[in-house]
Amino acid sequence: MDLDAIQTKLAAARTRLILDKPFLGALVLRLPMEAADPEWCPTTATDARTFYYNPEYIDALRLDETQFMLAHEALHCALSHFARRQHRKKQRWDLACDFAINPLLVDEGLKAPPGALVLEQFMGMTAEEIYPLLDEFEDQESLDRHAYEEEEPRDGNSGSQLRESDLQQGEGRQPTETPSDGSGDTPAQPRDAAQGASRPPPLTPDERETLHIQWQQRMAGAAQQAMQAGKMGGALARMVDHMLQPQLPWRMLLARYLSSAARDDFSYMRPSRREGDFILPSLRSHQVDLVVAIDTSGSIAQQEIDAFIAEVNAIKDQLRARITLLACDAALAAGAPWTYEPWEPFTTPDSLEGGGGTSFRPVFDWVGQQDRPPELLVYFTDAEGDFPDSPPPYPVIWLVKGKERVPWGERIQLN
Repeated sequence: MDLDAIQTKLAAARTRLILDKPFLGALVLRLPMEAADPEWCPTTATDARTFYYNPEYIDALRLDETQFMLAHEALHCALSHFARRQHRKKQRWDLACDFAINPLLVDEGLKAPPGALVLEQFMGMTAEEIYPLLDEFEDQESLDRHAYEEEEPRDGNSGSQLRESDLQQGEGRQPTETPSDGSGDTPAQPRDAAQGASRPPPLTPDERETLHIQWQQRMAGAAQQAMQAGKMGGALARMVDHMLQPQLPWRMLLARYLSSAARDDFSYMRPSRREGDFILPSLRSHQVDLVVAIDTSGSIAQQEIDAFIAEVNAIKDQLRARITLLACDAALAAGAPWTYEPWEPFTTPDSLEGGGGTSFRPVFDWVGQQDRPPELLVYFTDAEGDFPDSPPPYPVIWLVKGKERVPWGERIQLN
């Protein structure tokens, strides 16, 4: 195996990305390339600083597949997968990250190598959205190594057999034959750690935060250059735009809106004619009249509805609020509305019908038929539906799960 030829191959793949896919090429340029010890890196890996590769694996790939692996590791870094896992299980999170990235790269016209995890159903979804959907895929394994965290112990096979088969499929070549002396080592496989980088240590919390900021800046700069060149669009552009949006603390923002509407204030209104001609200021506590609408279409899971209701109930406990609950997919749910006085807990009704298409019009039509508008309407949704043509004469907050835009109102990102 010619290591110089492999380095030339990697450089050629990177150059092709810079010319054909300038956004991905600019990100790949930020990762220096280093040969790694195959004992821990059977394919490729990244620690958010460096692109590590097994020379034998790269040698077995075609040039377009090499481009894919370079872009794959760069996107792990640009999307800050190393900083977003939080409480989630590492092995399942790694799968979710790969399922989020690979369909984007295929959509960009790159060729996935054998063993890459690609499912069209996950196109355009974030790793956080994919993670709860992976119950049937937990026996799968990532093609690459995510070296920014400690490896978790695995039950059963470590996945090395999959990696060996991946090596055999590249370019249609067979692996190097084992010498007849029975030593078990192939001449092309560098077993001495000095011939390849050892596994880097996991990132510290401070390193994660620093690298997260750096990669956000790099991604923004790369996206701007690619858009100016007219080579940035499709699902990848939407994903990048979503990731560059400020990640707002939605619980804090919702609490701020509700507390602002319910603040105590002085009133100079005459409470009764029997109290005389003098109008004196009096302190009054305003009760919030709040409408909460929940999208019950098929794209919203029950556990997400329960979590949202728990958050609203926690905020409601801190102020006086009369809440009217509406559930709607393409039409209002049977039994709606449900009304909760300030002293009553805000709970989910026993049955919320839904699972159909999505239209927001029935909720606003119902509110428009009432005697007085609410102080605030909060709509929990993925924003994929039919909106009214014009905004209503009262404030609306959209708590949006996903990346869709809203035509009016205040949009707060949930995930």
